[in-house]
Amino acid sequence: MKADKAAKSVSAAESGKAAESVKAVICGAGIAGLGLARCLGDAGWDVVVLEKSRALRTQGYMIDFFGPGYAAAEEMGLLPRLQELGYAVHELRYVDEDGRRRAGMTYATLGRAVGGRLISIMRPDLERALYESLPAGVDVRFGTTLTAIEDGTDGATVSLNDGTHLEADVVVGADGVHSAVRRLAFCEAEDDDGRHVRHLGFHTAAFVFEDPGIHAACRDSFVLTDTTDRQMGFYGLRDGRVAAFAVHRTADPGLPGDPRAALRKEYGELGWVVPRALRACPPGDEVYYDQVAQTEVPRWSRGRVTLVGDACYAVSLLAGQGASLGLAGARLLAGQLTGAPSTATALRRYEEQWRPVVTEKQRAARKGVRWFLPHSKGQLRARRLALRAARLPGAGRYLASALTGKSRGILGGD
Repeated sequence: MKADKAAKSVSAAESGKAAESVKAVICGAGIAGLGLARCLGDAGWDVVVLEKSRALRTQGYMIDFFGPGYAAAEEMGLLPRLQELGYAVHELRYVDEDGRRRAGMTYATLGRAVGGRLISIMRPDLERALYESLPAGVDVRFGTTLTAIEDGTDGATVSLNDGTHLEADVVVGADGVHSAVRRLAFCEAEDDDGRHVRHLGFHTAAFVFEDPGIHAACRDSFVLTDTTDRQMGFYGLRDGRVAAFAVHRTADPGLPGDPRAALRKEYGELGWVVPRALRACPPGDEVYYDQVAQTEVPRWSRGRVTLVGDACYAVSLLAGQGASLGLAGARLLAGQLTGAPSTATALRRYEEQWRPVVTEKQRAARKGVRWFLPHSKGQLRARRLALRAARLPGAGRYLASALTGKSRGILGGD
């Protein structure tokens, strides 16, 4: 830790409170954080997870879970629960302003491309499955954040917002793109963290609402508007509600104060069922809203502090597999921490093995911007043609390579 940050923090001795000693402090109860806690807990580690939210988050969108994370979940015995929580999606379908199909691809095609090893699941449900699987000894503290980190030769001390302290062998930032651990431990100045986040020119949002008519139109298929620069998509959930997803182009990484108002302004001119969905959009604090970004950190570890998941290698919505790579990276990190001769060796090996995988995914995402959200009518037509070509013989192998890339085989299976 830098001297100026150490001077600002208050040690346990100075506060007169004894620090609780644990093996690992994990900041963030998302997919990477809970996955790491599960693996370390299974190995007998004493683990504390800090989560700033008051409970597990309910905001999020439907994801296609495959690749290295699928293999990790299989090794962890999670697949039966994930399959129970998952959805049988029939088709990815793009429609015009009147709801007529313009292009699409069956999920059978996608499933064959990844050898049938795919689960469509709401992101909050994946987090819930991980939370349910935690060993009894893992201590998850909701409504808790860290305020300072002191890194020492024999361990690290974490100061919490309630005035208490934790001493740990390792501190892990699994707290997403806007990581507090990264800001505290890896930045030279308070405003230095921006260099770690690459804004890709989009904002995204997700929310859940009730509308029986839209639910009927989207049941068993993920239906998106066939539009340029901004797009909304919908899927009918098993409880009768509808999951909405939105993405639009913007050069400004700044986030709006009122996500619902921003969505209504940005997407209000789209056709089909979009106006009805926007009218049913819940208050802003119930909407997931963020920039589409990648994180690029020169070093993932500093002393006994390390990062995992989106905190250090967010690949972005454009690449997909963010949840998969978060869980797989967490499992790899846990394996190194429990098997390497020292913490330093474990953290070095973890980065050496995993950085090339995520770097390739980030590069592929930046190249795929036109496919993800076309900017012109010509790009829109090109996407339609590509989706039709996916049905041709041999296209499945190409699609599998594009989806799984060089990460295949890292964790076995897949």
